[in-house]
Parts: sequence; structure tokens; C-alpha cells
Amino acid sequence: MKKIEYPLLGECVYRTVLKNGLKVNLVPRPNFHKVYGIISTDFGSNDTHFCLPDTQEVRKVPAGSAHFLEHKLFEKKDHDAFELFGHFGADANAFTSYTKTSFLFSTTTNVKENLEILLDFVQSPYFTAKSVAKEKGIIAQEINMYADDADWRLYAGLVKNLYPGQPLSYDIAGTVDSVNQISVKDLYDLYQTFYHPSNMDLFMVGAIDVTETLEWINKNQAKKEFAPAIVPQRLDGRNEVAAKAVNPEQQLAFSVKRAKVAIGIRGFDRLPAGKAGLKYKLALQLLFYLLLGESSQDYQELYNQGIVDDSFDYSVVVERGFHFVWFSGDTDQPAIFRAKLTSLILHATSVLKTQTVEFQLAKKEFIGRQIRAMNVLEAIAEQYEGSLFDDATLFDKIPLLQELTLEYLLETAAKFISQPGMSVYELCPKEDD
Repeated sequence: MKKIEYPLLGECVYRTVLKNGLKVNLVPRPNFHKVYGIISTDFGSNDTHFCLPDTQEVRKVPAGSAHFLEHKLFEKKDHDAFELFGHFGADANAFTSYTKTSFLFSTTTNVKENLEILLDFVQSPYFTAKSVAKEKGIIAQEINMYADDADWRLYAGLVKNLYPGQPLSYDIAGTVDSVNQISVKDLYDLYQTFYHPSNMDLFMVGAIDVTETLEWINKNQAKKEFAPAIVPQRLDGRNEVAAKAVNPEQQLAFSVKRAKVAIGIRGFDRLPAGKAGLKYKLALQLLFYLLLGESSQDYQELYNQGIVDDSFDYSVVVERGFHFVWFSGDTDQPAIFRAKLTSLILHATSVLKTQTVEFQLAKKEFIGRQIRAMNVLEAIAEQYEGSLFDDATLFDKIPLLQELTLEYLLETAAKFISQPGMSVYELCPKEDD
């Protein structure tokens, strides 16, 4: 194994790639009692169009297929993986994002057994027409439940505005119609294409012995046979007319007492490769914290004027193939909320260029956050970036933050923020509400 050391942090990561292509990262924490393990595949809801290497035929899969596949992998012919984890004292879960699907467990006992359960259920698909039909009803209920959630509708509506006609415009779970189109064959085809070990990574952190844990993993994988890896050509399937278009605004009457407003900025600039891309993401997070974090002067003024309140939030999203930032909040003054925030964002470079002192304080705070996160096993494992940022981990963020300068933040803002890339989505109270 390769040992990657971070002397200033007193941390190290042990990394290797198995013969079957599975990438393994191990982080020993002998002073912890818990172990957290997560295996991920580079396949998410945005991967709806692809070509196989031996054909030019474009394969299109129904929206929500990645999420559906995540659900179905837990169910086997004679058992459910959740039950096995529970029997051996572990908590388990899974999630699907736009670009990856992850399966995880945490435990304080039976680490070997739980690790093998994780590897075995993810690497042994079992789908039947009956079980798939049953799952369609369950996921349809989930989709309908989210349709009644105001905050989710606000976020989903904004993303659809930012990426009209593209796979991102669909809910990660898909639609009821698209889910009903998923077949057993679709699931097996997608599994064979995207769940090969060479497209996956395993991250283990906590009370583990590196040599022993790697031996367990190797023995488990040696018992299995895998077909040759398929490297699909991913296609975004976008509507070319809408490829560079953003829907500037949209309103929806909804069952809310106060207006909910979301403002988004879509990045049209190219994301830097490798760890430079992570540095770019950190710069976006830092510049918008300076601009609209709770301690910023402009946020305090908006708060004191009653334009924003404690519901205000923002997030930076950077994934394979796209990046955007969104802001949202409940407000009694939606028109002023939109006008004030839009103007502030568009003039970010003018606002930030004099904030030398504030920048240094914010950078120290961000570094402090990363140091605190190093005490949380889940944060260490889930902030592993995989191939997106050249296998960067949480431990890489601190030196990258130290490199940041105010000048770099201003350059990043100038590249990222643009009027054509902005959109507003608003949920308005229904008149009878």
C-alpha cells in the first residue's frame, strides 16, 4: 500500500488499487471505538446517456435508474442486507447523488463481518420482475412525498431553471412515469456497466488495523470473478438548444404561508483538473461566506431590515461535469429579497476587494472547521473526492485553504459569476392560503 502522510496534521491515508481495479483507502484511528466504511461507484442520476466502447449506439436509461438500483441492491433472494447489518450490530444506509452512489455502515463491533456484508451485497445483484414492480410503488410514494415538500420543490425548481432540458433537470429519484419504465434488464445492464470494481472505491476509517483490514478485503475479492471492465463513454444527453441556456425566473403558487425564494448561479467556466478543482471549490465556498455568511456586513444589514431571516441558507455544488451555487430563504419581501441579493452577487468583486482583514479571519475559520471535522469519521470518509479531484481527502483541504489569497477569490468570482448564469425560482403563497 502507498502511505500518504500529512505531517502537520499527524494523519496518514493508506491507499492501494486491487487487481480487479477496486480502489481502497484506509485511515486508522486507534483512539476511536467506531469504524465507518463506505463504498461508492462513479454513477449517479445524471448518467442517463452513454455509449459502450464496441458500439456507437447511444444508450438512454430512464431518469431515476441510479437511485432505483441503489434501493434494489439491498434485497436478495433470501435476505435483506439491512437485516444482516443489524444482526452484526451495524447501522447501514445508502444515498445517490447526481454523479455517484454510495453504500455505508458504521459499527463498534464485528468489523470483519460487516465489511464483508458491505462488499458482498453491493457485488451480488439480484433483481426479479416481482421485486422490481414492488419497488416502483415504494419509490412512487417517495417521489409524491417530496412533491409536497416546499423546500425540495424550491431547490428542484431552481436546478431545473439552471439546467433546462438536461438530466440535471430531473429529480434524482426520477418521475413516477420514468420509474415505471425501468426494467429488470435495465438494472442488470447498468449494474454490469457501472458497478465493476474498477469504477468503485472503498474507504474505511476508525478503529482498524491496516494490514488486517486489507487482508480481509483481498480475501473477499479473491473469491469473486468479475467480467472485464466496461468503460462507457458518458454523454450528458442534453438538449443542445438549451445547452448554454438558463431559465432566468419562474414562480409557482404553492401551499406556503410566506414566499420562498431561491437564487442560483450556474458556472459556465471550466472546472480546473485535479486538486486545483478542489481549491476552486473551496474558493467559491469562502467567497460566498465573505459575501453572505452570517457574520458579513451585508447579511447583517439584510437581516436587520427584515429582508432575510434565520431560514436563509446557501450551498456550493461542484460535481463531475457541472457546478453551481444557490441561495434560498423565506421572506415577506420577495421582490426586495431578489433585487438586493442579485445586485450584491453581481457586484461581488467590488464588495470583496477591500475585505483583506475579513478574508484572513474567514480563512482561519474555514481551516478550523476542517480541523474539527477530522474528529468525525463520517466527515473523513464522505469528503473523499475520488477521481473528481485526484483522490483528494479532507486532509488535503487545509493546505489548499492555506494557499488561497484574496486575489484568487476575486479571480474566481470574475470567472464564475455572470448575469446570464443566474436564475430565480419562487414559491408564492396560494391566494386561498
